[in-house]
Amino acid sequence: MRDDGLERAIDAAGGVAQLARKIGISQPSVSDWSKVPAQRVIAVESATGISRNELRPDLYREPLLSEEPIDDPVDAARAQEYLLLATFLSAAPSKKLLDQLTALAGDATPLGRAHAVLAAAAGEAVVAKVEREYFDLFVGLGRGELLPYASYYLTGFLNERPLSRLRADLAAFGIERVANNSEPEDHAAILCEIMAGFAGGRLEASSDAQRTFFEKHVAPWMGRLFADIESAKSATFYRAVGALGRAFMDIETEAFTFAN
Repeated sequence: MRDDGLERAIDAAGGVAQLARKIGISQPSVSDWSKVPAQRVIAVESATGISRNELRPDLYREPLLSEEPIDDPVDAARAQEYLLLATFLSAAPSKKLLDQLTALAGDATPLGRAHAVLAAAAGEAVVAKVEREYFDLFVGLGRGELLPYASYYLTGFLNERPLSRLRADLAAFGIERVANNSEPEDHAAILCEIMAGFAGGRLEASSDAQRTFFEKHVAPWMGRLFADIESAKSATFYRAVGALGRAFMDIETEAFTFAN
């Protein structure tokens, strides 16, 4: 029996098959769900517009970012940037998100210019084409053009030592692997969501712990992933996503270096 959050998501997507297509997994997988798996919440939220609080109120009784203002506006901006990247890496953006992106304001900084390019790309995007683009980039028939996993980028293979090291560090933060979760935790979307949790205060970590986590699990490879997205054969809208991610990784790397 499906819970209310999953039912709303299926209705918003137009059916089980349509929801599966939008988030790039097989229809039987979605048919087997009784509720949205924790590792799929952001993807389903992005694809349907149904908030994570509605999809999994047991996990998201509060927004990912605390309702209390974050003391440091830089950390608040970092959290939002990581969440945006996690959304793009989890699923193709919905029409609602694309419409919202057109309002992004740019400035003369590298990140501001990337925001302006993303806003322009969103204004020209067609939802069905972006969904196909996401599928070709990250899912594919057998596999996508890109494999957004730390293990693959660092070793050339999936489920290697970078993943086991990450799992050990996540356990130290009290972040446990979800039962029956087939998605390795070293997926770029999951790592971006974790970094958003650190920056926004939802996941408790000192500045030193955040820097160590970033330098160990994000910095060695994620900038290359975004550069590959930017130049990927299948990318059109996602070129702007790649440019944004690459610029943001450069900023984060520099900031954490200066914090040493």
